[in-house]
Amino acid sequence: MKICIIGAGALGSTIAGALARGGADVWLAGRNRAHIEAINQRGLELLEGDVSTRVVVQARSRIEGIGIADLVIILVKSFDTRAAIESARTLLGPETVVMSLQNGLGHEDILADVAGRAQVLGAKTYVGGVWLAPGRVRAGIAGKETIIGELDGTTTQRVRDIAEVLNAGGLLTHVSSNIMGTMWDKLLVNVAGGALTAITRLTYGGLYSLPALEETALAAIAEAMDVARAHGVALSVTEPREAWEKARAGLPPQFKTSMLQSLEKGQKTEIDFIHGAVLRWGKAAGVPTPVNATLAACVKGIELARTDYPGKA
Repeated sequence: MKICIIGAGALGSTIAGALARGGADVWLAGRNRAHIEAINQRGLELLEGDVSTRVVVQARSRIEGIGIADLVIILVKSFDTRAAIESARTLLGPETVVMSLQNGLGHEDILADVAGRAQVLGAKTYVGGVWLAPGRVRAGIAGKETIIGELDGTTTQRVRDIAEVLNAGGLLTHVSSNIMGTMWDKLLVNVAGGALTAITRLTYGGLYSLPALEETALAAIAEAMDVARAHGVALSVTEPREAWEKARAGLPPQFKTSMLQSLEKGQKTEIDFIHGAVLRWGKAAGVPTPVNATLAACVKGIELARTDYPGKA
């Protein structure tokens, strides 16, 4: 299966490396030229615990020339989703499947606008990645689920085929007939540590060592669960602590959330697609979300502090 992953960040590189290791024909497209060049020259190094492996991935800084793919996986930052799928038109054939493994909610509608809803799958992953250096990432793969499914809840041969390829790469993949519930389940995990690690600059080792942070995370998760239920979403998570514990399962204490990594690189975060999604859906359902609102406001304040805002000393 020919797979093109758009977005060569920590998670995109981790997924690319895993799939290539499983025998797929993997192409990785991204903007970081040093990273792309290192992968093409030396291979992509995956560090899992103390074990390091190198895999061959075809990396490109431009999509042109890659050709039509069987599967396109979008792993850019959420606010770049529309630009990414627009740029990927040359990858799309009549049978190409497109899916997002991004954090947050709302990506599938954007992908459907360009590719057509019939070619879009829903998907979420609990795999984690930390970018270490050009051509080198720390991968959190072991025991971390990836769930995919048709948006209409049916189980098709194409979704089974894709799950088989992902499993061959060591990605523990299941097919879901309730992909909306799956996407909300993953959102709860993002809510658990996204803003808190961005605000405190803590890795998971620090986040899970302070009871006050745990209490705040559980309150934010509980709000998100109330919002999902108000919209009739069937969650597999029954209480907030499940999402809190699932967030760190299989990941090392050094793990950094994507939101924290974005701030450390001076980049915009995905706060609007994670905690911001809880706020929007909560407002639509009339469910109060004060904890998520506070966390989102703090992250936006950190982002603003990097700009030349009026009155900056």
